[in-house]
Amino acid sequence: MTPTTAPASARGEEADTLAALAVSAAAVDGGVLSDVELAAWLEDRRHTQPQRVERVPFAELDGWRFERDTGDLRHASGRFFAVHGLRVRSDFGPVPAWDQPIIDQPEIGILGIAVRDFGGVPHLLMQAKSEPGNVNGMQLSPTVQATKSNYLRVHGGSAVAYLDCFRSPEPGAVVADVLQSEQGSWFLRKRNRNMIVRVGPQVEAGEDFAWLTLRQVNMLLQQDNVVNMDARTVLSCLPDWRADAAAVTGSLHSDTEVRSWITRRRAEHEVSVTPIGLARTEGWRRGPHTVSHVDGRHFSVVAVDVVSGRREVAAWSQPLVEPHGTGIAALFVRRIEGVPHVLLRARAEAGFLSVVELGPTVQCTLENYSHLPRKSWPPYLDELLDRRDKAVYDVLLSEEGGRFLNAQSHYVIVEVEDETPLESEEFRWVSLRQVDELLRHSHNVNVQARTLIAALRSL
Repeated sequence: MTPTTAPASARGEEADTLAALAVSAAAVDGGVLSDVELAAWLEDRRHTQPQRVERVPFAELDGWRFERDTGDLRHASGRFFAVHGLRVRSDFGPVPAWDQPIIDQPEIGILGIAVRDFGGVPHLLMQAKSEPGNVNGMQLSPTVQATKSNYLRVHGGSAVAYLDCFRSPEPGAVVADVLQSEQGSWFLRKRNRNMIVRVGPQVEAGEDFAWLTLRQVNMLLQQDNVVNMDARTVLSCLPDWRADAAAVTGSLHSDTEVRSWITRRRAEHEVSVTPIGLARTEGWRRGPHTVSHVDGRHFSVVAVDVVSGRREVAAWSQPLVEPHGTGIAALFVRRIEGVPHVLLRARAEAGFLSVVELGPTVQCTLENYSHLPRKSWPPYLDELLDRRDKAVYDVLLSEEGGRFLNAQSHYVIVEVEDETPLESEEFRWVSLRQVDELLRHSHNVNVQARTLIAALRSL
């Protein structure tokens, strides 16, 4: 994370990229689409992407089956993903041990945004994409959002548009290329390749695609359930173009101290995970329509039948994870000697490849804590609830609609005063420049915090 001396050409390229992104973020109404045209395009895409999602019994899942010996839920091809059981022991959080179902998807997919200049202003190629788990069907996604099974066409469907831009980018075209995790509570060691690639005038927008300025994307990030999770995580991997985020000096902790803190939490947190058969998960029961917790908390695994006119395959069925309750992910922000910092928590989650990643100040689903004493609630949750009416960002956003059904979280950013909240072994104030550097590398910042960083940059 410590700034190093790069070749002059590399420093020049990065400075040019930051300057160009700043221009795109400040662009007035206009570009390829005006704001009015953009709103009309989004509305048109909603009408032209009808989607039917129907809950069905597990027995009616086409191509999926529960294995006889383990009870795991798998696709007949052996690809895509599986749902099996996980036995967890952890020193993080109020519950030291539990069993749960978890999605096992070992494939590394591609989430990529193409960037092209129009009149010297960078535009991002965004896709209007329906997902079966989205509360409103269509949301704005990256240029490419595809699992390996998708782009290898295991399902026998149509080819993924623009895939070659990311699998075979031109020399010098890559702006960002990093493996990032997804929800560690619902996925086992799931990673996607987050990419941003420059393209030339030969790349044009197809029917469900549009070139947007960064200002327009940031504007849509202010609206409920418009920009999907996959787009948000890629946006967070853009270099931070804002001048006040680039301060090399003034961080509360040195870069070495931040790295050491992350390493120490990874070394000292104890998280043991053992894959077990779904039939062996204690506290969970399987019925004709759901696999659910005996107390009705956390989430359920359900089955759906999908018909969609704008996907690689027109109709299919699949399992989805349906959370019980709406999540909340909140970031506290403050200036320390004029330098913006965010309060991050070193979170241990069962599905993380690296045991610990940095998450938001608060990340939870309130319904999962209602049965616990208040002292067992997440740190700073009370402070968040007290300050929420003063939030500078409070938007309801969907989680990944390809695996989760109606999964939403309130994403909240609150500016706080100097004296509170305090740091501890789990919490550190990290400058935005340091966050930007952490995002250039894999498995440092979790997907909820990445959404909040993208949101913070949009303000």
